[in-house]
This record gives sequence, structure tokens and C-alpha cells, in this order.
Amino acid sequence: MDATGSVRLGTPGQDWAGLVPLVEVTATGHGRLWSGERFIETVIGDRLAYRDHEMVQDGTRERTTIRLADPATGLAAEVTLETRSGAGFLRARVRLVNEGGTPLRLESVTTLTLGGIAGAHGGLDGLTLHWADNDWLAECRWRQAAFRDQVVPLSRAAHGHEGRGCFERYSQGSWSTGRHLPIGALTDREGRAWLWQIESSAGWRFETGEREGAAYVALLGPDDAHHQWHHTLAPGQEFHTVPAVLVRTEAGGLDAAFGELTDYRRGLRRDHPDHRTLPVIYNDYMNTLMGDPTTERLLPLVEAAGAAGAEVFVIDAGWYDDDAQGWWDAVGAWEAAPRRFPGGIQEVLDAIRTHGMVPGLWLEPEVVGVRSPLARTLPPEAFFQRGGVRITEHGRHHLDLRHPAARAHLDSVVDRLVGEWGVGYLKLDYNINIGPGTESGLESPGAGLLGHHRAHLDWMASLLDRHPGLVLENCGSGGLRMDYAQLSVAQIQSTSDQQDPLRYPPIAAAAATAATPEQAAVWAYPQPAHTLDEIAFTLTGALLGRVHLSGFLDRMNDDQFDLVRSAIGVYRDIRPDIRQARPFWPLGLPTWEDAWLAHGLRDQDFTYLTVWRREPGAGPASRTLTLPHLRGVHLHPEVLYPATADATTEWDAAAGRLTVVLPRPDTSVLLRVSAVRSL
Repeated sequence: MDATGSVRLGTPGQDWAGLVPLVEVTATGHGRLWSGERFIETVIGDRLAYRDHEMVQDGTRERTTIRLADPATGLAAEVTLETRSGAGFLRARVRLVNEGGTPLRLESVTTLTLGGIAGAHGGLDGLTLHWADNDWLAECRWRQAAFRDQVVPLSRAAHGHEGRGCFERYSQGSWSTGRHLPIGALTDREGRAWLWQIESSAGWRFETGEREGAAYVALLGPDDAHHQWHHTLAPGQEFHTVPAVLVRTEAGGLDAAFGELTDYRRGLRRDHPDHRTLPVIYNDYMNTLMGDPTTERLLPLVEAAGAAGAEVFVIDAGWYDDDAQGWWDAVGAWEAAPRRFPGGIQEVLDAIRTHGMVPGLWLEPEVVGVRSPLARTLPPEAFFQRGGVRITEHGRHHLDLRHPAARAHLDSVVDRLVGEWGVGYLKLDYNINIGPGTESGLESPGAGLLGHHRAHLDWMASLLDRHPGLVLENCGSGGLRMDYAQLSVAQIQSTSDQQDPLRYPPIAAAAATAATPEQAAVWAYPQPAHTLDEIAFTLTGALLGRVHLSGFLDRMNDDQFDLVRSAIGVYRDIRPDIRQARPFWPLGLPTWEDAWLAHGLRDQDFTYLTVWRREPGAGPASRTLTLPHLRGVHLHPEVLYPATADATTEWDAAAGRLTVVLPRPDTSVLLRVSAVRSL
């Protein structure tokens, strides 16, 4: 804090000019001190002055609340910063209250800002910027660039001003991760890392740039420029930002930072038995029934899935389809189709239970097809609208879960499926991007989307309150709504709709950057037409996450089925370790076309490694991985799966290097690396 009462995050001895006000706010009539694309250096942020603070210790949790006030507008800010003893994360939320006498129209609010970031020896030349592109079928595509390639030096001394731009990433519309993950990082050459995550299913944005010779980071929820969000605070009213977290590690680079973030995510989410048991899930959709289930097609799959070791069987899309014109634009009632289930869907659900599995169903709760009767019977105010017109996107309308009729409809659906039918697993999909949001009264579209998003989270939590054993899978056409607003409530995250087993490895290898390993559902879809190598390849990629098994298992020969069953057996053996392990990447985070990929999980007592080779036969048959945490240790690398890949390994203890040989292309292997115990 300086003499004017301005508060900035930093460490003792840092140059004050390189730091950033704790909260930055733009409001109509109160913009920036220096015009540009950056959401720092705001007039209100510069005026916000210290009022008081308090610190609370709750077990290992530490919470600091800092209160600020703007004398010109009467806006008060309450910043809550949370961490845990010995942890390397700082979680932030901001509550704004209008204590003035006139309304204030907010246009952007930061949740967390940090300046003064530089390499270990000062300056910005040694910093690397990391971010993740995200798209349908192509999730978790991490990229990196030298900070100076994205934020070029401008010779500030010659101009007397900072630049007007920054490096930014932000969401667009209601798919929170339809373009990028809400995660980014800076690292330096000495292995220090600054990693951040914004927890919003509505709008979000992060920016990083240069300020007085140092880097800064600003994390925001929705704003007016990018998300059509503005929010008018009448006197006495308040607004709460979306949460965000910053992880800081002194060594170990991104691996150490993502390890810390993984621990944080586990502490953030709602407690649920699924996070401890990690049951194996079979889903009939991917490369199998593809939304066309019937009793006749399902019963053989149910028997085969149970024999393979699955513990949950999910009937995916189409179970409600009894419409000659197709189901896409007619959904909403979620009643079983008699034509598909002549003996009733209970016949299949009972068969699932008879084979020792929990029955599950696919649901897309937030949409109503334009041809559904519900589109006419629910009140107009129960749907998203803009300019007084109901929104239609890809043949669907969108429910606003703030409206009691919309929520009552979905409550009755879920209570019927779970309470009456005995369904124990719901895959909640979300296959449209409805745009910036909805306007209810005078609110902005972005504010409407944020309001719906918060009501949606509250609705999901209420389902789990009423049905504590129910498991919720979060899906948005795969991984297009893969954020920790959703995953703080939902137990499992669909990572992709990718159907090509050779394209899935970079998604599977990087999935633990977006979700904890035990929440990251990875498809494994072996087929009877596959070779043994192809079957093993698709199965191996799922074994360090949550297995989402599919495929026509009932049509396989004995050798093929035994290969599937052995993979599930390995998974069931190692899953107690998965739920407590930290991820790491011995070859770095994968890129989309990498020939060799590696992803690991580790704890003090174990290390698991999945290695993929997906290149033409002319390429090298071996790759060497560096495992610095095991340097100097006498190890025994053990092939857990598959025995059919003919994988071999060689360990150099002095260098901490493991060489993996996969003699054939398009193969993979799961290894357990254990210390050799002396007798």
C-alpha cells in the first residue's frame, strides 16, 4: 500500500510502478487513464483506496479480506483472497457495492491482478507465455511463445507511455471453452511459473502485457467489449465477480504448477463418492450406436460391457426419439420412445443392473427443440431472448434457469429419471452456442448469461442434494464447456467427441491441464474390425483418466475381448493412485501433430507413464524421456498394458532418463516405474 491508500499485490522490495491496482473497474463515464485494449490503468482502479482488512484462519485455510472504496463514485470493493497453509495458490473473488447516491453502470471488473512479473534476473526476455486453443474435436491444444514475441519492446523511454495493447484470450458466447481454455501461464528459464485459471461458464477474459519493464496479468469475468456484459448497480446494490486462481511455483516449470493446480481443484470441487471410487463407464455412443439405441441393440452390449468390467452403462442420445422427422429439433420432454423400447426402457435399465452396473442416461437439459410441445407450453419468459425475440439456434431454444417454470420442468424430468427409473448417472450435454446471452428486462445479454450460468450451477447442486449418489457428467459437444465453474459441481468432464483414435492422444495427454485426472473422461472405443494393436492403442490412452468405454464388444473374438478386459483390470488396479496423483509431461505438453507423446501421473510412492507413438514406420522406434524426480534411483520399469505392443525400456539412473522402445507405429504403452527394493 502506498501513501494514497492504493493497494497492489506484490512482494517486499518490488518496484511499485510495475505493480497493478488490486481491483480494476471500468464503468460508463469512468474509463481508463490511458486508452487502449488493456483493462488495467482504470480511473476507478486508480482511485480505490484502502479502508480496512481482516484475516481469518480456518483449519489449513487462510482467508484475507481487503476493503477498498472510491470516494468519487461511492463504489466499495471487498476483495477476498484465499489460500491454504503451505500451498502455492491464491484464489480471488471481488464483491462490489454501490454506496453512493447514483446508479453506476459497470462495464468490466477484474477478479485478480498481479504485476511485477519478470525473469529470475529481471527483464522480460526470459519469459515464455503459454495458452491453450480449444475447439470441437481438437481440445486442449497448448501453445507457447516467447513473451517478447507477443508483447514486443516499444522503447518506452522514447515515448513516455506504455503500449496500448496486450496478449489476451477470451470466451465467446455460451461455450466457455469453445475457443480457448480459461487457463494460461508464464514461465521463466529457471523453472518458475505463474499459472492462472478463471472459473466461469459465462464470459471470461485474461490479458498479460508490459507495465514499467515487468509483466502483469489481469483475470476477468465477462465485460462489455467482448461479451456484451454491463451491470447497473443502483445505490445499495452489489455485484460478485466470477472466481479466479493464480498458482505460483519457484521450480519445476509447468509440471509443478499444474500439480499445484490439480491439488487446488480437488479441494475446490463438491465432495462426492465418485471421486474416490472412479467406476468404469461404458457409453453406447462413440463409434457404436451413435444416437440410435434400441432394446435389441443394447442388450448384447450390456452383457458384454458387464463381462468386460464396466460398472456404469450409459444409454446416450436417442433413447427418447420416436419422431419420424428426427429428434434434434424435437427434444425437451425426455420420455422414452416406445418404438425403440417395445417392452419399456425399464427392461434395459433392469438388464444393466442385473449385470452389475449402474444405469445412466444422456440428457441435454438446457435446450428445447423448436418442434417440441414445450416450446409452446412453457412461458415465453422461460426462454432466452434478445430484443424481445426468442432466440433460436440450430433448431433449438434455450431455457433460462432463473425462471421457475424452466427449473420446475427440469426438476420433474430428473426426479422421474432418477427417483422413479433408478438412473444413477446423467450425462448432461450442451450442443449449441446461444451467443452473448439473454435480455430479461433491462439487463444486458452478458449479464443474462451470467445469471443463467449461476442458476444452472445452483440447479445441478440441488440435484445432488436431493440425489446424493447421482453422478453428473459435464459435456459440451465434448470439451466446449470445460471449466471449473462446472467442474466444481459435476463429477466428470467429457474431454472430446473425437472419433479418430489416432487424433485422440494429444487430447488425452493434455486433458489433465483442464480437469483433474479422475474427472477427465477419455473415450476408448475398440471395435471387432480392429487389430490387437489398434484395440490396445485406443484403450491405453484412457487408463490415466476416466475410462469411457464404447465399441461393439459383443462382436469381438476371444483374443480381442481379453485385451479389452485386461485393460479394464489394469485400470481398476491403479485407480486408487489416480485420484491422488499429480500430472506431468516428460516431453512437454503435446502439440497436435506430435509423433511421440507422453503423459504421466506421480506421487511420492509411484510413477505411471503413458507413451504413444503415432508416426509412419520409417520413424525412430524409441524415445527418451527425462524423469528428474527419479534421477539417481534404481528403478524397474514395468509394462502394465498392453503386453501385445512388445514395448521395452532402458533406465539410466544417473541421468534420470528412460528410453522407451515401441517397435511398431501407432502403438502405445502404460508403464509403472517403481524403485527396486533391496532384499
